[in-house]
Amino acid sequence: MRRRHLPLKLWVWLFPALLTAPALVAQDAPTYQTPPKALADLVTVPPTPTISVSDKGDVMLIMEQAGAPDIAELAQPELKLAGLRLNPANNGPSRMRYITGLKLKKVSGAKEEQALTGLPAKPLISYIQWSPDYSKIAFAHSTDEHIELYVADVATGKAQRVGTAYLNATLGTPYHWLSDSKGLIARIVPTGRGAAPEVSRVPVGPTTQENVGGKRGQAPTYQDLLKSPSDEKQFAFYTTAQVVRMGLDGQTTNIGPAGIIASADPSPDGKYVMIETVHTPFSYLVPVSRFPLRTDVFAVGGSLVKLLNDGPLQESVPYSADGAPTGPRNYNWRADAPASVYYTEAQDKGDPKVKADIRDKVFMVDAPFSGQPKEIYAAQYRFGGFDWGNATMALASERWWQSRKSLVKTVDPTNWQTAVLFDRSYEDRYSNPGQPDTRHNQYGYEVLNLLPNNEILMLNGQGSSPDGDRPFVSLLNLKTKKTTELWRSQAPFFERPVAVLDAAKRSILVTRETPDESPNYYVTNLLTKGKKAAAPMQVTFFPHPYPQLKGIQKQQLRYKRADGVELTATLYLPAGYKKEQGPLPTFLWAYPAEFKSKDAASQVSGSPYQFNRISYWGAAAFVTMGYAILDNASIPIVGEGDKEPNDTYVQQLVSSAKAAIDEGVRLGAVDSSRVGVGGHSYGAFMTANLLTHSKLFKAGIARSGAYNRTLTPFGFQNEQRTYWQAPDVYNTMSPFQNADKVKTPILLVHGEADNNTGTFPIQSERYYNALKSFGVSTRLVLLPYESHGYTAKESLLHMLSEMNGWLDKYVKNPTTTATKTGGQPAKMGGGN
Repeated sequence: MRRRHLPLKLWVWLFPALLTAPALVAQDAPTYQTPPKALADLVTVPPTPTISVSDKGDVMLIMEQAGAPDIAELAQPELKLAGLRLNPANNGPSRMRYITGLKLKKVSGAKEEQALTGLPAKPLISYIQWSPDYSKIAFAHSTDEHIELYVADVATGKAQRVGTAYLNATLGTPYHWLSDSKGLIARIVPTGRGAAPEVSRVPVGPTTQENVGGKRGQAPTYQDLLKSPSDEKQFAFYTTAQVVRMGLDGQTTNIGPAGIIASADPSPDGKYVMIETVHTPFSYLVPVSRFPLRTDVFAVGGSLVKLLNDGPLQESVPYSADGAPTGPRNYNWRADAPASVYYTEAQDKGDPKVKADIRDKVFMVDAPFSGQPKEIYAAQYRFGGFDWGNATMALASERWWQSRKSLVKTVDPTNWQTAVLFDRSYEDRYSNPGQPDTRHNQYGYEVLNLLPNNEILMLNGQGSSPDGDRPFVSLLNLKTKKTTELWRSQAPFFERPVAVLDAAKRSILVTRETPDESPNYYVTNLLTKGKKAAAPMQVTFFPHPYPQLKGIQKQQLRYKRADGVELTATLYLPAGYKKEQGPLPTFLWAYPAEFKSKDAASQVSGSPYQFNRISYWGAAAFVTMGYAILDNASIPIVGEGDKEPNDTYVQQLVSSAKAAIDEGVRLGAVDSSRVGVGGHSYGAFMTANLLTHSKLFKAGIARSGAYNRTLTPFGFQNEQRTYWQAPDVYNTMSPFQNADKVKTPILLVHGEADNNTGTFPIQSERYYNALKSFGVSTRLVLLPYESHGYTAKESLLHMLSEMNGWLDKYVKNPTTTATKTGGQPAKMGGGN
């Protein structure tokens, strides 16, 4: 083929232009940007440690958290298979957030902390577990090539690696303690596994799916599914593990054959291991959690005792919060018995649309598992599980999403008789009785911490009330149902019960905070009649994570929208701001929620006494840039009775946002002519809809949203109807279908590797193209390697820079040019 040459004169004419032409980039140089220091500091500040307390109440484990990783870590090899994201180099999950340091501390109040010795130089720790007798702590340590098992002695504080085998954590927690605290059941990489199968770029044929017989089935828009026979081979190779009994000396005994082990749980008495194994046929439509699953019981010595069930592929589970698989499901050990297995089976084919007086039945079979399983419980709604206690007391829970029903019953395991304890709506936060205090029994299994006379302490982590969140502890008699409140958080502090140290002595561990004092842990004694409570004793002394931001003002707002529904929001104002300075440019951040009653939607949430935790993730960070922030503004979407919330989604959405702005204006803090709105995920969807259907805002910021609901046709968020059942709802709520109505500038941010159901990056890409076609000022930012939640330091800094630049241009300093339809935004980014 002859090469055609341009005439010399034309080359001479073009050459100067080529020398002076700008680089051919999408819009600007693709480099990571850094926001102003006040914002950047929120990303780089070390996270506050977390803690775990032994059941004895004497020792606390302090876990130091890793900060945001570098983008280079996210750029490491990653496999996306069957709904999983795997690190092929070390046989574990990718994108882990690790613990980087472990310290022991007595709960006596002494300030001394003992750092564990024997740790690797730069530890990457995960899957931390106390031994049943609380004398040891096991944890996994990840390297570039392997995941290793370590055990630390609590008395000496010394840690050491156990054995030479490598853990396989591709399908979750890779080990569990045996009840004697002398060994563990672990999933390890099989010895002599060989090399990974090669990924062939040459197909052997087409990829096909079929629905023989026309069986009906719906599936959400899952991500990271298998797509080819090559994917299947990769999935099987990396998830295959060998279950072993591992002694603390590192010696191992194989239990059963190697396979795709979904779980391996020892019986409470340590004599058996229940192993669940995934097998073919695999699916290209649903993730691994719906693949065929075989459930076996093995003796801890390695021999098969009983095949309990071999469940089929579940591709047609009704897409509903009340839907369930057909056949036996959720096999578990009874926590307070030596070796008894119970499981659940749907009586309505797992379909909430089928009328049934009993939705689920629960069956149990005891060791040696040769007898016929006996029915122990019949659930009117979908069975949620047991909280086991002792031989005569347990709690059973049921739930039905469609009516928001929550049912808790006491159960007597001697005869399986039941009595209703709580019958309530779970969206009614004011009536939440709290969570029962639990402890680990002699087997290391969690059970109810029952006191004499069948009493139990109930801890409430939120404590919602008309006065705001006020966590409490109460004493509940499970027989008489009488409740006595023992303690409640009081102003000017916000305190939250964390653990019961001694139930008999009413000694508990709480966190205490104020708007300017970060949370720390205290030991307190509950008030008892006729006795004066001792002052709380401080146990930890974690510093303020960002002292430079002290003085930020916070106020809990309560107001009503036009239909009378009461709403709440948190108003943040810059340090030193005075009303005399006039109203401020404002940034509203929210996430809509569906309710079945206006009363539940109107309940107060939040507390003015909580610490001003100014995170880089939401809107509060921008109070440092001189904005008034309407944070967590409640956006309830209510559908009472037979009405569906989304039938009036747009009207309720706009009315809620307007009410929040109006309240800020009434207080003199919000400039109604300079308000921006933002949200993440379903909050991004909300943002796009507010810009579509209202003129309340100068600009919007939408992160990782879904904008075309025809791409999620079998339901989304809490919408249970399909597109074909409610096409008008889907079309009205889809910003993409209404792109021609948008006139307001919008910034779209999305992770290129989004793994959330429904929020594929194409949602933002196509929405951007639609808006651009109508001349809307818009900008699309795709963050490399990021999934639904962004984690890399560079990504977070760049996200803040983009948001700050957008708000500064279109909200704080709006101009005719900046907001003119069709105008192009200037290069985004703040200071370095």
